[in-house]
Amino acid sequence: MERLQKVLAAHGVASRRKAEELILAGRVQVDGKIVKELGVRVSANSQIEVDGKGLSDEPLTYLLLHKPPGYVTTVHDPQGRPTVLELVRSPFRLYPVGRLDYDSEGLLLLTNDGELANMLTHPRFGIEKTYRATVQGIPSAASIERLARGVRLEDGLTQPADVRLVAERGEHAVLELTIHEGRKRQVRRMCQAVGHKVIKLVRIRFGPLVLGALPPGATRSLFSQEKKSLEKLREVGRKKRQSKGHTTDGGGGRNDYGQKRR
Repeated sequence: MERLQKVLAAHGVASRRKAEELILAGRVQVDGKIVKELGVRVSANSQIEVDGKGLSDEPLTYLLLHKPPGYVTTVHDPQGRPTVLELVRSPFRLYPVGRLDYDSEGLLLLTNDGELANMLTHPRFGIEKTYRATVQGIPSAASIERLARGVRLEDGLTQPADVRLVAERGEHAVLELTIHEGRKRQVRRMCQAVGHKVIKLVRIRFGPLVLGALPPGATRSLFSQEKKSLEKLREVGRKKRQSKGHTTDGGGGRNDYGQKRR
């Protein structure tokens, strides 16, 4: 017996968090009855439907996309803006993992693997993300140190980050920031907090996945080593869920790849 939201995620319906929202909204039926409570367990023989459609047995699929600016990272946008799914050709139902702002670009994973998507985005796992930010002005050493130690935003102090000055280009500078949080527009707000507005933001790494030379708007399948790294992450995540009294490493120690925290 498995929890209903976990089964929905495993079948690529949505991430586990979104699957819980579907259940609470009354959009899921089990054996012909609407389920609106979380924690319901189902068996392999249960007949599950979402919005009147049964679950599919599509193979797990993973695509790495270089999201260009001007697209939203959702399956559907109420405002009618183009979504990242319009850039992808796949016979299977995929959805984006994590967020990238409308004006931002860079690495985005598209998959129907709900379990993995949850592990990559859940705060308890602290998956590292690296961004290259072009900012107005040239940050001082003190400003870079502030970004690295943590800056206070309206939703609290940011956790320590790895920050370095990559280049100076006239009145602009290029910073590389590695964070393991997932707050909304976090890098933009961090830079603004030390007086440097971001004018271009590109995510170049997400966990073990690296953007490399993939051009904007293009996709590729994952390399074999990337798949192995994601499977390792899956096993780590399962062990963490099974362990009792687990707490997330707050900045010291090591991340889910055995790497020292920055």
